[in-house]
Amino acid sequence: MTTFDLSPLWRSSVGFDEFDRLFDSVFSTNNKGASYPPYNIVKHDKNIYQITMAIAGFDQNQINISQEGNLLTVKGEMGSEKDKDKTEYLYRGIANRNFERKFELADTVKVINADLKNGLLSIDLEREIPEHQKPRQIKINTDSKLLSA
Repeated sequence: MTTFDLSPLWRSSVGFDEFDRLFDSVFSTNNKGASYPPYNIVKHDKNIYQITMAIAGFDQNQINISQEGNLLTVKGEMGSEKDKDKTEYLYRGIANRNFERKFELADTVKVINADLKNGLLSIDLEREIPEHQKPRQIKINTDSKLLSA
């Protein structure tokens, strides 16, 4: 029996919580494909999210974060081989490669901050609910006049 890991199709989206939970339960599998760099998406509050990526070895100048429409793109470029030192490695277990990771954001999710500390890139996101979608109280008048037809 062939098993397909469809998790990359939905796990890189932020702000679609019910959608994610539905697909998590339907398509859950034990065979999670390796991905680089590894990342977490955390929901801190009802409207606050954070994407954390493990990008050890990269500095601030080698990371580019951009947003085009609803697509958040994080790129890391280590530089060319001739820029690197001529160290002879006996074993190289720390990933040292370029990457590009894309996250689909909901229409109402905005990037508010990015921080690189101790090899972890944290991108803070906030869901801003438009005024017309926020719940509101409607006053009940006691002496209102009926509209005549």
